[in-house]
Amino acid sequence: MDYRVIKENDLFLLTDDKGNIPVDNTYGLGLYTKDTRFLSKFDLKINGEDPILLSSSADENYSARILLTNPHMEEDGELILWRESIQLERKRLIYNGVLYETIQVKSFFPKPVEFDISLLLDVDFTDMFIVRGFQYGEVGERSGEERTDNGINYYYEGADHVKRATKVTWDRKADIVSDTEGITFHFSLSHSEVQSVTFTIIPEIGGQSGKAIAPDDAHEKLEASYREWEEGTTKVQCDSPALQRLVERGVLDLRVLLTDIGFGRFPVAGLPWFGVPFGRDSLIAALQMLPFNPEIAKGTLMTMASQQGTKADPWRDEQPGKIMHEIRYGELAATGQIPFTPYYGTIDATPLFLILLTEYTKWTGDLVLAEELKQNVEDALKWIDQYGDRDGDGFVEYHQESSKGIANQGWKDSGDSVVHRNGDYAETPIALSEVQGYVYQAKMGIADLYEKSGKSDEAVRLREQAQQLKRNFHDRFWMEDQSFYAIALDKDKNQVGTMTSNPGHVLFSGMMDEIHAHQTVDQLVSPRFFSGYGIRTMAEGEAGYNPMSYHDGSVWPHDNSMILLGMSKTNHQKEANKIMDGLIQAAQDFEYDRLPELFCGYGTSAGRAVKYPVACSPQAWAAGTPFVFIQTMLGLFPDGLNGVIHLSPRLIDQVNELKVTRIKIGQGHLSLSVKKKDGKDVVSVDHNTTGYEVLLSEQA
Repeated sequence: MDYRVIKENDLFLLTDDKGNIPVDNTYGLGLYTKDTRFLSKFDLKINGEDPILLSSSADENYSARILLTNPHMEEDGELILWRESIQLERKRLIYNGVLYETIQVKSFFPKPVEFDISLLLDVDFTDMFIVRGFQYGEVGERSGEERTDNGINYYYEGADHVKRATKVTWDRKADIVSDTEGITFHFSLSHSEVQSVTFTIIPEIGGQSGKAIAPDDAHEKLEASYREWEEGTTKVQCDSPALQRLVERGVLDLRVLLTDIGFGRFPVAGLPWFGVPFGRDSLIAALQMLPFNPEIAKGTLMTMASQQGTKADPWRDEQPGKIMHEIRYGELAATGQIPFTPYYGTIDATPLFLILLTEYTKWTGDLVLAEELKQNVEDALKWIDQYGDRDGDGFVEYHQESSKGIANQGWKDSGDSVVHRNGDYAETPIALSEVQGYVYQAKMGIADLYEKSGKSDEAVRLREQAQQLKRNFHDRFWMEDQSFYAIALDKDKNQVGTMTSNPGHVLFSGMMDEIHAHQTVDQLVSPRFFSGYGIRTMAEGEAGYNPMSYHDGSVWPHDNSMILLGMSKTNHQKEANKIMDGLIQAAQDFEYDRLPELFCGYGTSAGRAVKYPVACSPQAWAAGTPFVFIQTMLGLFPDGLNGVIHLSPRLIDQVNELKVTRIKIGQGHLSLSVKKKDGKDVVSVDHNTTGYEVLLSEQA
C-alpha cells in the first residue's frame, strides 16, 4: 500500500507511508470521523527538510510505527547534520476518539548535535464526499483558531449549524508556533540520547469529543481490547503457514473494522473510505464471521433494524421495510445535499438481512432475537413482495429513483457492471440472478423460524412462494447454450447473457437442482472464470471483460467466499478447494498477507497477483473470506432449529492438519481436529458442549 491507515471505532487516520498528510495531496489523506476531515495537513520536517523513510508499518491497525532519518545537511561548506545520523520514530495510535502521535528522536552522531523538528498542521473540515470529488455544495467556514502555550484549537461553523473543532496539544515547549513554519521544537542531543514530543489531536463535533489520557495507558487499553476480542474468537491452528497468517490477519482486520452506533458491534465496510454502516457489506461480513464470533451478527442485525425504511422517499430510494445501503454523517448529508441519511439504494440488503437472521439462529439457537425482530422481519418480507417486485412478475428488481443515488444497486454497483453480450448496458428495472437466490433463501429460512414459533400457515405460504420462484428462476434465467444462468433480466425481461460470477451466489441458497448446480460449478472453475488466483467477476472473452476493471473481470475475495459456501453446501468440495488454494496463493502477494477488496483478473502467467490500484484494505468481507475457508474445509453447517451439526471435512492440498477450537454453537462450543491419513480426511470431535448432535458425512 502507498498509504498507512489506523482506526478505532469511527476515527481513522490516513497518511502517506512517511506518516504525513501533505497539503493538496490527491488521495484525500487526513484524519476523519463522521465523514469530516479534521486534519488536512500533518507534515513532519527536520530542519525544514523532508526526512528519509526507513520503514513503515501499520499491521496492528490501531497503531503505527514509522522509522525515518535525516538527509545530509550542509550550508556554505559547514556541516549541519551528517546524513542518517538522526533517527526519527513516529509512533501513533487511536483510542476513544483521540489520536496520539509521539515523535521520538535519537542521535547516532559521535558528538553533540542540534536540530529542529517541525510539524506543519492545518484543518479544512471538508466533507468526505467533497474530498473524494464525488459531490460539491454549500458548506460552512472556518470560524477562527485559538492558541495556548501548548496547543491550537481550530474552529468551524458548518452549513448544518453544527460547530466542529480540532484540538491539538503537545507536551514539550515549542520554540515556534506559526502557520508557515509549523510547530517547531529545538533538540540538543549527545550521542545515543533520546528525546521526544507527544501530540494529542481531538476532533470535536457539537461540543462532543473524546478525552485524552496518557498515551501508554491508551495503548494498554487498546491491547487489552484486542486480547479480549481474540480470546472470544474461534481459534485455528494448521500446518499451512500461509493459511494460518491469512486467518490471523482476518481476525485482526475485522476487529479494527468493528463499530458500535448504539445497537451492538458490527463491521463497517472497509478502510479508508467506507468506515460507516453498510447494509450489504456489513451483513455479508457478519455472515462470514458466524463460525468465529456470532455475536457480531446480532449487533449487525440490530443496527440494520434500527435504520429500516419506514416510508416511500424517492430522494433516498427508501421504501417501508427496506434495509439501508449506507449512512453518512457529514455536512452534506446533514443539510440534505446528498441522500445518505441513510440511503436505501440497494436491492439485496433486505433479503440478506433475513438470511443473516436465519443463519444466526441456526448457529446459536437464539430464537429470542428472532422474536424481538419479528416486526422487522414482517416488514422486510412485505417490502420484497410489494416494492422489491416492482411489476408483480415474481422477481425482485431495482431502479434508481434518487437523482444523486446509485444506478446499479446490486453488489456490482458500478455503472458498467450489467452488460449484454453485445456490449450494450442493460436498462433498469433489472432483476439480478443472485438476488433471486437471496430471496429464495430468505423465505425458506424465515419459514423454518415461523414453523418453530407455531406460525405454520405463514411458513407454508413462504415455502410455496419460494418454490414458485425456484421454478420461474430456472425458466427465465437458464441459458441452455451456455449451461449457465444469466446475470440478470433487463427492463424488457430479456436475459442479460454475459457470463458473470453472480449466479455462483445462488448455489448457497439451495435454489438450484443438482444437475444445474453441477453445470454452474463446472463453468466457474473453467479457465474463462478461474484465473488461478480466484473466480473472476466476468468470464474472459465476454464483450465487457476487462481484467483491470472494478466489476467486469477482476477477482473479489468476498464474491468467491459466497460461491465457496454454496460449493460446500452442494458437495462440490474438490472445486472449492481449487479456489481456496488460488486465493491463499494470491494473498501472499499483498502487504501483511491480506486479501484486499479486489485485485485484477490476470492469470498466474503474470507471475503474481496484480493489485487493483484503489482497492480498500482492510475490507470487511475480504477479511472475512479466510473464515469461510475454514467453514468450507470443515463442511460445517449447524442447524440449531433441529439440534444438529452437519460436518463433512475435506482439507485443501497444502493443509495436512487442521485444529479448530471453541467454535461457538448453540449453548456451548465445538472443537474439532482433522488430519489427512491414508488419503482420507479423518475428523475427531475433541469437545462438544453445544447440546447438538454432530452428523458426519464424507465429502465427494
